Amino acid sequence: MSPLITPSDRIVVAGHRGMAGSAICRALKRAGYSNLLTAGRDQLDLLDQGAVERWFAAQRPAVVVLAAAKVGGIHANATYPADFLLDNLKIQNNVIEAAWRSGVRRLLFLGSSCIYPKFAEQPIREEALLTGPLEPTNEWYAIAKIAGLKLCEALRRQYGFDAISLMPTNLYGPGDNYHPTGSHVLPALIRRFHEAKQARAESVTCWGTGTPMREFLHVDDLGEAAVFALRHWDPSAPDAPRGVGPGGEDLGPLNHLNVGTGVDVTIREVAETVAEVVGFDGVIHWDASQPDGTPRKLLDVGRLAALGWKARMGLHDGLASTYRDFAAQLAINRDAVRL
Repeated sequence: MSPLITPSDRIVVAGHRGMAGSAICRALKRAGYSNLLTAGRDQLDLLDQGAVERWFAAQRPAVVVLAAAKVGGIHANATYPADFLLDNLKIQNNVIEAAWRSGVRRLLFLGSSCIYPKFAEQPIREEALLTGPLEPTNEWYAIAKIAGLKLCEALRRQYGFDAISLMPTNLYGPGDNYHPTGSHVLPALIRRFHEAKQARAESVTCWGTGTPMREFLHVDDLGEAAVFALRHWDPSAPDAPRGVGPGGEDLGPLNHLNVGTGVDVTIREVAETVAEVVGFDGVIHWDASQPDGTPRKLLDVGRLAALGWKARMGLHDGLASTYRDFAAQLAINRDAVRL
């Protein structure tokens, strides 16, 4: 059987400057896939269908990784629901359709664990998709991601287009967004505790009760998982992971797989770990008037593990390296201001 991807393939990572996209680029290069095509926002607007089609027609990549997306935390999703839905639908449709029409051999779509129902049985298996209501605080982003993975599945069924999807849990690591109102929980906590330490504050107030359970994946682990899936996961193979219905019935080959650590912790434990890593020794208060979001979200990562991949980075070590990156970026920004 011919390899699913080769070192000579022209590979494009859409969203290569983002946290996930840049990690996937690093992982591809480490694995010997150095023939990478790049197109930043100044060169290609992924919201422009005509521009995307022309770029694919001219560049003719063999492999595409779609990691580009409009992302944000609870506040951003609640404030800009139309932007999250429209922008992500446009980006996905433009890139996936252009890839298919231009003859791309293999495509990997990067989704999110927020596609699953708010009260899905834990740990969440891939079959939980579309079995219940979504978490309201991020449903607009989730609906777009569901549409993306379903478009990949539809193109595979109807036209034999080799498109696969990975659904990672909560990501963190180098290149994260630390905006005070537009970031996810981990970068928001890192920034908040860092600023409290710098200000010598006696306490920090965090949103919610601290009781929800969350799973966190270092973005470099995601990069390795993406390369592994591109190299080894073929849904059309006889031994590929298959879905199982509630009555044990065979649902056919799965077209999306979960990516995570298989381990979750409370938000309170996360905050305490961030405080330790940052060096903040004050008091942590919890504002229970603010929303908690989904009570628990732990992915079942058994399918990807059965194929031969597991996450390597522990949370404490991952947070320590992430904080070092955050502090280094602050130093660079300060030097830039001085210049």
